[in-house]
Amino acid sequence: MPAKRSFFQDVLCEIESAAGHLDLDPGLLDQVKFCNSALRLRFPVKRDDGSLMVVEAFRAEHSHHRLPTKGGIRYAPGVTMDETMALAALMSLKCALVDVPFGGAKGAINIDTRMLSLGERERVTRRYTAELLKKNFIGPDVDVPAPDYGSGEQEMAWICDTYKNLSNGDGNYTACVTGKPLDLHGIPGRAEATGLGVAFGVREAVAHAEDMKPLGLSTGLGDKRVVVQGLGKVGYHAARALSNLGAIIVGVGEYNGGAHAPDGMDIETAHTWFRTHGSLEGLPGSKFLPEAGAILEADCDILVPAALEHVIDSDNAPRIRARIIAEGANGPVTPEADHYFREHQIMVIPDVYLNAGGVTVSYFEWLKNRNHVSFERMISRYMLDMQKNLMVELARSMGQDPAGMNLDNLRGPSELDFVRAALEDTMVKSYQKIREYWHQAAMPSLRSAAIARALSQIAKTYQTLGIFP
Repeated sequence: MPAKRSFFQDVLCEIESAAGHLDLDPGLLDQVKFCNSALRLRFPVKRDDGSLMVVEAFRAEHSHHRLPTKGGIRYAPGVTMDETMALAALMSLKCALVDVPFGGAKGAINIDTRMLSLGERERVTRRYTAELLKKNFIGPDVDVPAPDYGSGEQEMAWICDTYKNLSNGDGNYTACVTGKPLDLHGIPGRAEATGLGVAFGVREAVAHAEDMKPLGLSTGLGDKRVVVQGLGKVGYHAARALSNLGAIIVGVGEYNGGAHAPDGMDIETAHTWFRTHGSLEGLPGSKFLPEAGAILEADCDILVPAALEHVIDSDNAPRIRARIIAEGANGPVTPEADHYFREHQIMVIPDVYLNAGGVTVSYFEWLKNRNHVSFERMISRYMLDMQKNLMVELARSMGQDPAGMNLDNLRGPSELDFVRAALEDTMVKSYQKIREYWHQAAMPSLRSAAIARALSQIAKTYQTLGIFP
């Protein structure tokens, strides 16, 4: 029996498979496949009781074809360099697909945050940041981290503050990390960006009758039954946005079991229940499925795995009943399962496109920090005045007296409005380009089309630089 491939080996296989449809220089492909730089760290951190713990951590910069590199930091027990490199490679592909000017990167710290106090977590984060800076693996023009599994705004605030204090007066220090709190020049909409991007991507995918007909589905989200595995930042916001767009949430799952409600459930109720009880068991109106992976096999039209990698493999793929797998997480479907779905005409919307909403909005935050001004400050009032003038002229053209109009309740667009509109536009246009590539180049799947298009974009950059012919 052949040895099981690692996560990074799976990503390399996907890249090689997609590259088979392109005419790429072999040296260029070899350059794109592997990480340009990888850092493994071990450092001591003092615990609250005075003892020392040795922390293992990683940072991988996959591609320097564009700088800075960009990618989140995962806080989780059992993380490895292999996993970090795989996620960094996926980040390069994501950035190319949504056309943000970053190379891919990823970081990881091998800790269980549930076993650490707030102070211990802070000391780990600050020491990790100091080590990255010492090795030139962080900076607004070098490498820009962001939140990932197990980390959030608080960790990003500590990273920003540490970098500011150690970077010798870098005036762009706030751009050294994204996903920061608003008080530290973060951007509204970043927390829900990945999940909201998932919803926009799924909505766009189900809008094409030509693609839905082989699946036996109608177009639109209105009658689609959705199961979401994972109620973290990605899964919760994806479920919430899909519900707001008209889908019916019939199941949610977490690491300790899932809840299935064939007639639909309220996602806010489910989320509050899980946060309150630590489990979905007993959620009113639903059947509890105690096995962690059972919810993946629940009857639905669209399945959104939004937790960790490799939750769908060759073993459980035949039991999946969804017609569309929307990869909210990184690498939730193994290549073997992906092949099974392709053979059985089940659509997989790939992670390299679908969960790129986070890095898209991180790009907006990075731009805001580099420019030292919010998006709304420069033009919100101007757009409000334009709106008022348009309504006045419209009233006059219809023979009405503008003096009687109440325009006091009008407001200009907020920064959140700009962010959500730009995110939606990015996800819609990116899907259209991938779909066009899929059909025109007769690619075997959306995943192949997405990766091939991303490789083409990266290759163009290298060719423009004159590094490869």
